Amino acid sequence: GDEAYQVSHETIYKSLFIQARGALKKELQQHLRSQRAIRRSRHASQKGDGRGQIKDMVSIRERPAAVEERAVPGHWEGDLIIGTNNSQIATLVERHTRYVILVKVSNKNTETVINALIKQARKLPSELYKSLTWDRGKEMHDHKRFTLATDIKIYFCDPKSPWQRGSNENTNGLLRQYFPKGTDLSVHSQAKLNAVARQLNERPRKTLDLKHRQNVSMRVLRRSVELAPSTRTSSLSYC
Repeated sequence: GDEAYQVSHETIYKSLFIQARGALKKELQQHLRSQRAIRRSRHASQKGDGRGQIKDMVSIRERPAAVEERAVPGHWEGDLIIGTNNSQIATLVERHTRYVILVKVSNKNTETVINALIKQARKLPSELYKSLTWDRGKEMHDHKRFTLATDIKIYFCDPKSPWQRGSNENTNGLLRQYFPKGTDLSVHSQAKLNAVARQLNERPRKTLDLKHRQNVSMRVLRRSVELAPSTRTSSLSYC
């Protein structure tokens, strides 16, 4: 209880990572939850991955209330799931229906990702693709080109807040059953991605109250993806 003999957890970590050497250091590291060999301060910058440096981004806090409430279809959440050998798949989830679309992308640079997202967006009627919510990954640096080409608004999550696109995060977890971590995702064709997405879309959804309008939205989304029109048109009709 003597304060003179108390040290902070940060001091302990520094002793482990800076002063410990050789076999002793390896033995001590095994008792750490992360077992990492390098200590990174919680205040360390993330300049290496390019997050937080996207120009002219619109915060999720400016997203309309109707999007937050999932009241109408047409608002999507997106992300990349990452594999080995610089491979990735773009995942898109519609907030109202939880409809899933998977997009094959050849690499993570912003030009490639934005081109793939533009191509996919043009397959859907404008009523069913009004906005996209993404995190602050550097693959979205060219987000203004996406909006200019599609007239779809992009909203960016707060830093380190994956729950702000919770439907997408949950879906990404499910997708790891098909695309395990530590595997090369580039081996999967777009046809394979479409088949996996269809399996997810045909599952029963406990979170959905499958009302008529949601059923119509699901059917139009499926038809739009399968027919793959080359331009964004209006084809939604509620009966």
